[in-house]
Amino acid sequence: MSEVLSIVWLRNDLRLTNNPALLHGVNQGTVLPIYIYDDTVPEHYAMGSASKYWLHRSLHALNETMGDNLQVFKGNPLSVLQQLISAYPNSQVLWNRGYEPWQISRDAKIKQALKEDGVSVKSFNGHLLWEPMSVLKKDETPYKVFTPYYRKGCLQRSAPAYPTPAPKDITYLQQSVSSATIDKLELAPKIAWHTTMDSMWQPGEAGAKEKLAVYLQGAAQAYQNDRNLPAVKGTSLLSPHLHFGEISPHQVWYAVLDAFNGDTENADCDTYLSELGWREFSHYLLFHFPHITHDNFNSKFDAFNWEHDEALLSAWQKGQTGVPIVDAGMRELYETGYMHNRVRMVVGSYLVKNLLIDWRHGERWFWDTLLDADLAANTASWQWVAGTGADASPYFRIFNPILQGEKFDKEGEYVKKYCPELRLLPKKYIHQPWNAPADILKACKVTLGVDYPKPVVDLKASRDKALAAFAKMKEAV
Repeated sequence: MSEVLSIVWLRNDLRLTNNPALLHGVNQGTVLPIYIYDDTVPEHYAMGSASKYWLHRSLHALNETMGDNLQVFKGNPLSVLQQLISAYPNSQVLWNRGYEPWQISRDAKIKQALKEDGVSVKSFNGHLLWEPMSVLKKDETPYKVFTPYYRKGCLQRSAPAYPTPAPKDITYLQQSVSSATIDKLELAPKIAWHTTMDSMWQPGEAGAKEKLAVYLQGAAQAYQNDRNLPAVKGTSLLSPHLHFGEISPHQVWYAVLDAFNGDTENADCDTYLSELGWREFSHYLLFHFPHITHDNFNSKFDAFNWEHDEALLSAWQKGQTGVPIVDAGMRELYETGYMHNRVRMVVGSYLVKNLLIDWRHGERWFWDTLLDADLAANTASWQWVAGTGADASPYFRIFNPILQGEKFDKEGEYVKKYCPELRLLPKKYIHQPWNAPADILKACKVTLGVDYPKPVVDLKASRDKALAAFAKMKEAV
């Protein structure tokens, strides 16, 4: 077999291990690995600030791993690829598939245009355990409920493909074809808001493997319980790495299975694998119901009377609502680019039910500030907590942030970390400082409205108001 030049278009697959497109190219000869910063992405889907920060560091890490052979471009991907084909007319183009609606549309047009020019184009699955088009109910319609989707639709199918190792020897094209550099993409933050992120995260394939190893050696053995405790390192923290494809779900799936000797009956093992299943379900929903990025999955909520108050939205975004577990979560997000999953549900419920603000405002804020801002997971999760989505938490299930804090942050350690102005409060009042007697507040150096905000809404009154709005919506439909 004669060697060919493979242009490997890297996207959300910034790794060497278990990279089907890259491996295919390596096996056929010389490869030209490229990353194209697509500036034609529709505005709603353009990367947020935190994602750009991560991408900047991840590209540098990948380029170092590749011996400075990653070439980067900025512009329209079709134009970039056509220019490369013009320079290297006998090359083929390879990529791993994306499953977001705009990606599917873009990639289909590119593939068609290149094939019409006589170019060989191949795409692979390097991002999902089960591709969404392959999992359907017996009547050939998509699932809308997670448990049957995962337990019957996925687990009863063939097992996910076993991950392949990184190629031992890669022959790179020894010629620069790009005048751009990673720094010229201008992804790095222009302000120093990301300082905490630098100390907490190591973007790149090596960082992903390290996070997985740390998880398997520790938190994995108590995952079912500890995943709900925000003050405990009880989760894998792999979501940003998975989003950018620095590690594949296949690698994580089998690493967890190996750690538990294949015992899927073990609750800690099964619970973690099912969380990977939820990731798959989010992509599945977005693939089959692409309108959910903007529209309610449950159209009945189109009649819901959301209230938009800029002051309340701003208080929520800045962690100044006066509700400690909510404020701690929002401050953690801004400082670290991450928020504990249990707290994500609490702050989401508070926004859409206590403040009556449309879930789409929360989704947009998370899109800009989360390092793991995955379109599928972000959209599906917000619709879940708002009660508007598939297999969603019912709208009338309104998280009580006081009880959530007292149950999952009993000693108030999480709140004290991100709301240090409350650190002297006894745990009896750490989640409800407005109920603390005046002498205790004074002794703890807390003046509500000065050192820490008073609640912007009354929890009980706002809950009752939300339930009334829900009842009115049901009457309207």
